[in-house]
Amino acid sequence: MEGAGQHNLSDLFRQRVLESPDAPAYRQHDGRAWTDLNWADAGREAARWQAALRQENLRPGDRIALCLHNRVEWVLFDQAALALGLVTVPLYFDDRPDNMAWCLNDSGARLLLLEDAKLWPVLRDQTRTVERVVCLTGEAGQDGKLVRAQDWLPRAGGELARSRAAPGDLATIVYTSGTTGRPKGVMLSHDNILSNVIASMKAIPANASDRFLSFLPLSHMFERTCGYYSAIWAGAQTVYARSISLLADDIREQRPTILISVPRIFERIYSRMQEAMAPGSFKRRLFEAACDSGWRRFRGEATWRDRLRWPLFKLLVANKLHRRLGGRLRLIIVGGAAFAPHLARVFVGLGLPIIQGYGLTETSPVLAANRSGDNDPSSVGRALEGIELCCDANGELLARGPAVMLGYWNNPDATAAMIDRDGWLHTGDLATIRGGYVHITGRVKDILVLSNGEKVPPTDAEQAILRDAAFEQVMVLGEGRPKLGLLAVSRIENAAELCARANARLHDFPGYARICHIARLAEPWTVENGLLTPTLKLKRREIEKRFAREIETMYAVSDICSPGGERNGNGVSSNPGTGAES
Repeated sequence: MEGAGQHNLSDLFRQRVLESPDAPAYRQHDGRAWTDLNWADAGREAARWQAALRQENLRPGDRIALCLHNRVEWVLFDQAALALGLVTVPLYFDDRPDNMAWCLNDSGARLLLLEDAKLWPVLRDQTRTVERVVCLTGEAGQDGKLVRAQDWLPRAGGELARSRAAPGDLATIVYTSGTTGRPKGVMLSHDNILSNVIASMKAIPANASDRFLSFLPLSHMFERTCGYYSAIWAGAQTVYARSISLLADDIREQRPTILISVPRIFERIYSRMQEAMAPGSFKRRLFEAACDSGWRRFRGEATWRDRLRWPLFKLLVANKLHRRLGGRLRLIIVGGAAFAPHLARVFVGLGLPIIQGYGLTETSPVLAANRSGDNDPSSVGRALEGIELCCDANGELLARGPAVMLGYWNNPDATAAMIDRDGWLHTGDLATIRGGYVHITGRVKDILVLSNGEKVPPTDAEQAILRDAAFEQVMVLGEGRPKLGLLAVSRIENAAELCARANARLHDFPGYARICHIARLAEPWTVENGLLTPTLKLKRREIEKRFAREIETMYAVSDICSPGGERNGNGVSSNPGTGAES
């Protein structure tokens, strides 16, 4: 799609509807069967949602929120809002209600779309600005604010109106975790997002014959830009996965060509593959040999033996993996967290077309990406067109360009701390740039990035937990892992109790900032034993190194705070001689 006639995100959608009305646009499961919409259908349905929003006396610039799983209605609501100059505020579906309410109040959202009416009674007494609540399922009851979508939407909406929004107008407020317990509202304009879509599509093109499978939350900018808006740009079809539990089935049956993913998905696949192969078995030896040989082929280091054996490895190992993923994937874009080298060796080595990128919610989000045919999995690729990247004297990666946010909603101090007077956004990541390729080497601040892309500031979490006198010292862990863990020096021996007390102190943090694994350590950390600095700060790397065995044991146990979590007696499994219990 050419970008000349597109001034905002609504133009992007309208132009797609006009250019390819009969082409497939969306597919989702209604509980009984898969249903399809073409672009003309999507345009008509968005017009219905737009007509309904017009009845609510909303003005351009007003904020309206939505809390849905990925589905067609997410798109219809968003496009109807954008065309009216409204600002969408997506809420993370699995977040805690009190955190959702905080985002609603902070943004001043006047209308809220919910997937299930059951959530509204939980939110109602905590919200101050919401005037209308629309639910896709459930009953409205006697609540005057609540209405069912089927009663709220008109039978026909006419034609989708063209938006008058200027490129620099605010399009959305996306809440992201910051250095305090509460998230900050990232303000992104139409041009922020549209420029990022165009630059991303130039770097990694998609086309009308592609099929996306959407499962990452649309409340996050990674899926929203790279999956939702980019698919519109390309004219590609999007299939909405039924659930994470059914994701493997949906990928195999729907046979996507493009997958937007986070490393956690491949961690799960790898874990299941390992479970299916006994240590030392012929099956495992064959698998490892195939990965090694494939990795050397990818790196251009294949030996004559690799070339000779690869057809057999492909037949017995690689092809099985490709069939599990539908057999048609031509592009897998991975972001949100670092793609571990061992995962790259396995999946890239077995021929999966994995491209790693990098960005932040504050940059709409993509700053850099590898390209097909120009792919270095040890890096996050090269800067997108129009994006400037450099490292300051301390090694922090700075970014400048049209995708950089307008700022944080109602938070000028945080904005000034993030974007300097010259327009450079400070990413908080340490990096090196070699030959144009960006290599992330660490963080300026201690921010943990979980394998699903969620970010947690450990220092803030630790300070909150230490408000409970039961904890003498604590260190939060979770970098590259699916869930948070905690090392705790405490007089309490019951691990389940410690976990519950720690999470009670994290009440004001986002829902994903929850301790799921814990190890109790009997010996305190001191300057003398090398675990504290002279100013009594934690030596994080040394602590992780010293207690590496305890950490791995801790993560090997199921979520101890969940019902049915694996426990030994009182929730503590002792490690004699180490001074630790987990």
